[in-house]
Amino acid sequence: MAVPISQTTTLHAADTDEEAAVDMHVRENSVSATDSAQDSGTVFKKYPGSGTHEDPYIVDWERGDRENPFNWSSRRRWAITFQLAMATFTVSFCSSCYSGGMASMDRELHMSQEIGILGVSLYVLGFGLGPLVFAPLGELYGRRIVFIVTGCIFTLFHLGGALGHGAATILVSRALAGIFGSAPLTNAGGALSDMWTPRERGIASSLYGTAPWMGPVLGPIVGGWISETRLGWRFSFWIMFIVAGLNALACIIITPETFGPVLLRRRARRLMKASGGKVVYMSKYDVGRSQSLAHILRRDMGRPFYFLATEPIVLLLAIYIAIAYATLYAFFAAYPIVFQERRHFSPGEGGLAFLGIGVGNVMGLSLAPAQNRLYWRAMDRHGGKTIPEARLYLPMLGGVGLPISLFWFAWTSDPPIHWIVPVLAGVPFGLSCAIVMQGLTQYLMDTYSIYCASAIASTVVTRSVVAFVFPLISPALYGNLGDAWACSVFAFLALACTPVPFLFHRYGSWVRGKSKYALHDDALVPAAPPARGEAEKKGVSKSTEEAVE
Repeated sequence: MAVPISQTTTLHAADTDEEAAVDMHVRENSVSATDSAQDSGTVFKKYPGSGTHEDPYIVDWERGDRENPFNWSSRRRWAITFQLAMATFTVSFCSSCYSGGMASMDRELHMSQEIGILGVSLYVLGFGLGPLVFAPLGELYGRRIVFIVTGCIFTLFHLGGALGHGAATILVSRALAGIFGSAPLTNAGGALSDMWTPRERGIASSLYGTAPWMGPVLGPIVGGWISETRLGWRFSFWIMFIVAGLNALACIIITPETFGPVLLRRRARRLMKASGGKVVYMSKYDVGRSQSLAHILRRDMGRPFYFLATEPIVLLLAIYIAIAYATLYAFFAAYPIVFQERRHFSPGEGGLAFLGIGVGNVMGLSLAPAQNRLYWRAMDRHGGKTIPEARLYLPMLGGVGLPISLFWFAWTSDPPIHWIVPVLAGVPFGLSCAIVMQGLTQYLMDTYSIYCASAIASTVVTRSVVAFVFPLISPALYGNLGDAWACSVFAFLALACTPVPFLFHRYGSWVRGKSKYALHDDALVPAAPPARGEAEKKGVSKSTEEAVE
């Protein structure tokens, strides 16, 4: 008897176990589809259909199916979750570790400050370009292979900074590193929704949502202190190379394939192979769908932009996340001005100024259990169904705290006010950013279900474009407006976004009801994934299966 895969090792290493488990079904069906059709009264059919090309067996999950990622052990799912969170952290860490040694690099390579900052902006712009290709590739070939291939290429491009001797080499390698490092920013969120039910995924998605904020906080600290040692600014790129390589190795060892449609497609192929090709099987997600890579790329590369144009939820949340995220990246140009130029901090000391934001991020992550309890209470009040708007309690709090923290930083950043005051302003900023990002990401996951990768990709594209611009304009803003009013520009933008979570908490259900892609109230999924057959009875099938198209 085969050992359940959820108790052994990764899925890709247990193909022989699955083949042994499904051989019984192949033998129970006759050696030919014709015989099966003729003797349908005596042959037990595990899957609906006749096994012919015209009417293939439709492969779906059974209740308690051990291959279904929702049924994997908690230990295994948490190990995968931590690896995915670390992948997201690694990519964001490498975005800012570069900035710590930027001044030394500019002097050695005779680069202007604007060209040096471009290394941050191009990297972040790559975050918006990569998901347009990697998200559809993940749908066709699986998330695991995309993580591994892009992670390995991402690692190699850091050699361009470590060994390059010109601005062009460094900037091109930074842009390509950003593109190939972007896969976890969208596909990891999809992988979490592959494994965790809405009731379970609160803390898991909080880890994923916080990682893009923690990486940029620690990066300048590491890069700044390294640039002051004999190792020099180039060693920052070697640190990025090592961290990225370890992450790629961890992905290979820990993370299996999690995407349900791909797993069912592989099961259908193994069943057909085991029958000698005489019985036809097809994943339920592939019925009536083109498997052409060109078709999938055309459809999915355009979907994030289509969502931005037609889905008010995606558009407004993308703008909100973009302003908060891009403000953090603007600080990579602003903090050196405020602390190194105005207060004469060293690069290492200037990096330590980001610790206030880091402390706030950790505090925001620690509030995830409180948000979970609020969400569970809302589910209990609605018979165990997911209530997307119940994810917005903490983002409403963060929406108020974000502009307050930015005004605090803006009007205390000039001497003679003590340096600790603007550093402490980073605490509520980091806290607000963390809970806004966590809650809005979870809201998108719950609202768009199997479309969540496309919805998240829309936000990643938007925030990457805005984060590309903000660091470039920050020096000019601070030079022309002064420290206080320059940062106040970002504060006013955040203030304009404050009503967004309040509006969707009040009217989100109505907006979802008008959407073609969002889950409607009459099709909200229960806390646990339904078995095959039950979803159709409860009306869940329409909201999930149509979402694949």
